[in-house]
Amino acid sequence: MTPNQKDLVRESWSKVLPIQETAAELFYGRLFSVYPEVAPMFKGDMKEQGQKLMNMLDQAVGSLDKLETLIEPLKQSGRAHRAYGVREEDYDKVADCLLWTLGQGLGASFDEKTKDAWVVTYQTLSGVMIEGADYQTALPAQEPKKTWFKRILNKATA
Repeated sequence: MTPNQKDLVRESWSKVLPIQETAAELFYGRLFSVYPEVAPMFKGDMKEQGQKLMNMLDQAVGSLDKLETLIEPLKQSGRAHRAYGVREEDYDKVADCLLWTLGQGLGASFDEKTKDAWVVTYQTLSGVMIEGADYQTALPAQEPKKTWFKRILNKATA
């Protein structure tokens, strides 16, 4: 990532921050309308989810000059996202919707150079998350969850 690309990302992000709630709504609205198959992965409060997304992006943009500080948190996030059911190809869907959202929010100032800078930023961040998710390795088998009824039965027969 070049210094100029970092500057373009920081400058454009500073314009998104005042509209971050709207940006998050646009992002998830677009994600769920274009890629409805990902909607079941999101079970919580979407306003809260949007805030988490904006906070994560803000932290990443604020760390562009020290990306090494994000490596472990991004790898952990990648592992967590895999556990939620996120597949490697889903990262491209997020990229598509993020770039669309930035274009909507920034208008004409989201020119090709700024878009390219965001593409490089997203590829860098998502690449570390994908590495952390380790999609080439099978997930460990999990013990089936016991229902409350089975737990009571087990206690009664013990």
